[in-house]
Amino acid sequence: MYNKLCNDFIKKIAFHTAPTLLGIKCASLVSLAMDDSELYSESNNFNTRVEVKGIKSRVLCNCKSRSLLLVYNEKQLSERLADKDAERILSLCGYPTDCDIDAYISFLSRRIRESEDFPHEIGIFLGYPIEDVEGFIKNKGENFKLCGYWKVYGCPEKARCIFNNYEKCRRFLCNRLNEGVDLYQALKIS
Repeated sequence: MYNKLCNDFIKKIAFHTAPTLLGIKCASLVSLAMDDSELYSESNNFNTRVEVKGIKSRVLCNCKSRSLLLVYNEKQLSERLADKDAERILSLCGYPTDCDIDAYISFLSRRIRESEDFPHEIGIFLGYPIEDVEGFIKNKGENFKLCGYWKVYGCPEKARCIFNNYEKCRRFLCNRLNEGVDLYQALKIS
């Protein structure tokens, strides 16, 4: 039986990372208000359970009263980071080239902790379209065509379709949890 903390952790993970957990998004970010020991304990337990699906989580930073947790599909994120356009943008932001996923995530974590401005290239990690990541950086978050899971500078119709699919994932997982189904059962993890 889950304690309340774990239950809250799992509900937040399901709500904020459903598209990643269900395999249609390479990574998701969730902000959690938990103390360090609880967060690391819960995320370690989560990692142990979801590793069979190729999913991992990693704390990117502990900022003031919140922590940022990246939940990602290792294979999908590795492929995304190997994309030439993604590599180009990350290189322009100072990331090392030709490194593995752990090095990229470590560099992102350092940028979040040490930069005055939030590193908006995080959109690359989260699977946002390249044109939207570039548009956001170039326009400093202004002049977008659509705002949903991210600010859209490219094709709003394609983005609406993706947003709708993300919502379907969220509804599915949250409904399963509300029905009393364990997250791992909903993900078909024994």
